[in-house]
Amino acid sequence: MAATLEVNDLTTGYGEVQILWGVSLRLEPGKLTALVGSNGAGKTTLLRAVTGLLPAWGGAVVFGGHDVTRLPAHVRAGEGLVLVPEGRQLFSDMTVHENLELGAFSRRAQPATRRNLERVFEMFPRLRDRRGQKAGTLSGGEQQMVAVARGLMADPKVLMLDELSLGLAPRLVLDLFASLRRLKAEGLTMLLVEQNVAMAMAVSDHAYVLAEGRVHLEGPASELARREEVRRAYLGM
Repeated sequence: MAATLEVNDLTTGYGEVQILWGVSLRLEPGKLTALVGSNGAGKTTLLRAVTGLLPAWGGAVVFGGHDVTRLPAHVRAGEGLVLVPEGRQLFSDMTVHENLELGAFSRRAQPATRRNLERVFEMFPRLRDRRGQKAGTLSGGEQQMVAVARGLMADPKVLMLDELSLGLAPRLVLDLFASLRRLKAEGLTMLLVEQNVAMAMAVSDHAYVLAEGRVHLEGPASELARREEVRRAYLGM
């Protein structure tokens, strides 16, 4: 089966500092893939390079069978390669509804705006109640719901999520991971960068461990979670 997204031997960095050293990964259709590693391993840098927010120095990003390595970020997003960024990055002075509408900016996503709006309100009922409220006045958990919902409004073919649980109460984390399970059951292809390695492994089909800008380990998430070096380094065992 052809991969929905392939990253082949990707190198990049900031200024003269190289961060990624020949990273390769594959996202299979309808699967949830976890990308884990310690702080500074290059996880967010990889997402930025895949989405076009950071130029690749070498290697290739292949999306839907097409090389998109040199395409600008907004074109990749418009084609369905969508990032929910770390820190949410909402428009705080705009309402929840306005933030969600902005998610459907692309010509491809606009016809599905009404359908996707109902979908995200069904998935996150709290947002329906808050639709007229300014995003900056929401709790951290509610803001994260808006960020995920805004990503879904773009009608993604691949949804990438950077640090979904960061700074959230455990109950809200459980709710958000339940949403990931639902999206996976619906067949959405996802890449999850997550500090909560135990939960990421539990919900994912496949996983990559990034260390010092290189893929250190990869395999089925359930198998990696049982490996002694992963349990010792990331699961506190």
